[in-house]
Amino acid sequence: MAVDGNTTTLASKRERTGWYFYDWANSAFSTTVITVFLGPFLTSVTERAAGCAIDADTCDGTVHPLGIPVAAGSYYAYLVSLSVLLTVFVLPVMGAIADRAPRKKPLLAGAAFTGAAATVAMAFVTGDRYLLGGLLFIVANISFGAAIVVYNSFLPQLAGPDDRDRISSRGWAIGYLGGGVLLLLNLVAVMSLSQEGNPQRTLDLARWSIVSAGVWWAAFTVVPLLWLREHPTVASDTGAGGNVLTDGFKQLGRTIKGMRAYPLTLAFLGAYLIYNDGIQTVIALASQFGTEELKLEQSALILTILIVQFLAFGGALALGALATVIGARKTILIALALWLGVVTAAYFLPEGEPVPFMLLGAGIGIVMGGSQALSRSLFSQLIPAGKEGEYYGFYEISDKGTSWLGPLFFGLIFQLTSSYRAGIVSLVVFFLAGGVLLALVPVRRAILAVGNTPPKLI
Repeated sequence: MAVDGNTTTLASKRERTGWYFYDWANSAFSTTVITVFLGPFLTSVTERAAGCAIDADTCDGTVHPLGIPVAAGSYYAYLVSLSVLLTVFVLPVMGAIADRAPRKKPLLAGAAFTGAAATVAMAFVTGDRYLLGGLLFIVANISFGAAIVVYNSFLPQLAGPDDRDRISSRGWAIGYLGGGVLLLLNLVAVMSLSQEGNPQRTLDLARWSIVSAGVWWAAFTVVPLLWLREHPTVASDTGAGGNVLTDGFKQLGRTIKGMRAYPLTLAFLGAYLIYNDGIQTVIALASQFGTEELKLEQSALILTILIVQFLAFGGALALGALATVIGARKTILIALALWLGVVTAAYFLPEGEPVPFMLLGAGIGIVMGGSQALSRSLFSQLIPAGKEGEYYGFYEISDKGTSWLGPLFFGLIFQLTSSYRAGIVSLVVFFLAGGVLLALVPVRRAILAVGNTPPKLI
């Protein structure tokens, strides 16, 4: 296998399998916790703290964390925004530290086990302990992002430029499969053990489902920690010695200034920022669209989520295989064209009919995993050697830190039109603009500009 400037040693099949398993491990958090259970669970706990569970007619639905009046229904949304804001500061620093640390695996272990422990500790969020739940979520979400930065920084060391699309797609696919398996087990448990007219039982089942994701995350993280190898890092231009943490902050400042020397890398990052924001908005608002606009039952939404998860497994592998034939950028552009078709079709979905909505979910599953996996591997080609962690820190910010753009645009369109259909179809702007910008980036020249060897197909 050929190696380029970012690959210092050959990676074994066992090592790559270990890398895949971290996607399997952490996807439990993003599916079981973030996508399904945590929002409704924490909102219910907050409403109880506001007194609404005792007397819904007299309570004003407000809690007062740190003396600030907050509507119980807005508490979780504000927590997400706060965690994103903190993530913006944490992830680039984590990336800089990962690039300078002699060993990356302890950083991966520390971030992953901290996040998993915070998730497991949700077992103690009972009664009206909404503040504890909020604190644990912030810790878990920031740790999740920090671990992803370190995890992604291993990718250039696992394969040469011609193999990264396949490796990244396989990891993403296995992640969707793992997240889907645990979610299916939890949903079966909830549906079989819940009791009609007993909301406390439903709340308890949701809490233990969240805890199960933390246990899953921690248990399967052991596999990459055992099978991944530490690769020599490219020598820093600041010399050896010094404290890794303080040097990481200093190096981050130099990287921010130095990124201006790679405008084509920044151009790709800008294109990704735009089209990925559209992807994240569709994922975040699909359930709301199905409930409020299409008047679908919760069971139909749950089944659609499972369809998306399991089809995303095959979709990521299929688009990864296509990339080996026509190149990653062309495949991403095809995926963005399919995304345009998905959001346009959503406008015409009939009300009260779950099957068309499920078919739309199938379409999302097919294009979702591949577009994200290939973006990750293509970006790895555009990173200067030795700065993988730092650049992936900024990459993750463009994923999490700008996810307010799509929801804001969706909300404004809804406010002007009072139509969720108009809001969802308006997202074509993100896929169209992001696709045009990506098509304009001379990727081969961008790869050469950072000193890497381009793959045969781009």
